[in-house]
Amino acid sequence: MGWMHDTLRYMRKDPIHRKYHHNDLTFRMLYAWHENFVLPLSHDEVVHGKGSLLGMMPGDEWQKFANLRALFGYMFTEPGKKLLFMGGEIGQWSEWDHDRSVDWHLLAFPLHAGVQRWVRDLNRLYREEPALHELDFQPEGFEWIDCNDSDSSVICFLRKPRTGGDLVLVVCHFTPVVRYGYRVGAPRGGFWREVLNSDALEYGGSGQGNAGGLEAEPVPHHGRPYSLSLTLPPLATVIFRSAAPEG
Repeated sequence: MGWMHDTLRYMRKDPIHRKYHHNDLTFRMLYAWHENFVLPLSHDEVVHGKGSLLGMMPGDEWQKFANLRALFGYMFTEPGKKLLFMGGEIGQWSEWDHDRSVDWHLLAFPLHAGVQRWVRDLNRLYREEPALHELDFQPEGFEWIDCNDSDSSVICFLRKPRTGGDLVLVVCHFTPVVRYGYRVGAPRGGFWREVLNSDALEYGGSGQGNAGGLEAEPVPHHGRPYSLSLTLPPLATVIFRSAAPEG
């Protein structure tokens, strides 16, 4: 619940103010390994006049959906098991009401259908990618790349599997501008495939991204021997995979 309250407090902020609340995103890693945590976006936050998750997001309609997709991307890639309450997975506008069904009719609209596709693909990646679930409760499965870029409202981190397999690099960007040539440190060279991008057109995004992936350059950055020069889409979570070296 601490993660949920901190994160939603951050996400409610207008992006221009988020740099002053960056610690709301990073604080939970100080205690993440003390218990086996579930990361909930629960019913308690979408009742009693609090509104829906989508309604909490700042900005115009497009930005609200982009914020929500970025939030789900951050949630699914953080250490800890996931709990998403009904209606969130389609970007429901109304808060939960026990006397009504989920507003499934909203899936006739592209932005709502895009949220559902995004959650579907996050679920699939979480299930299929060992780095995202094998060490959910152990510090060996997580490594900050950079948690200090509050001015850009960007965090980036690695998720790692139990035994030297593929690495997953996650970059979360919480402002509505595109950042070109944003350099992120990487622990190994080779090709880093862009496996999911919440700003993809199929999810209702603007289509900004990294053309399916890019080669790490031998340019040290963030204390790592390699780095990636990324295009960060607006209000987006972008996920990369690096295959384990052969042999």
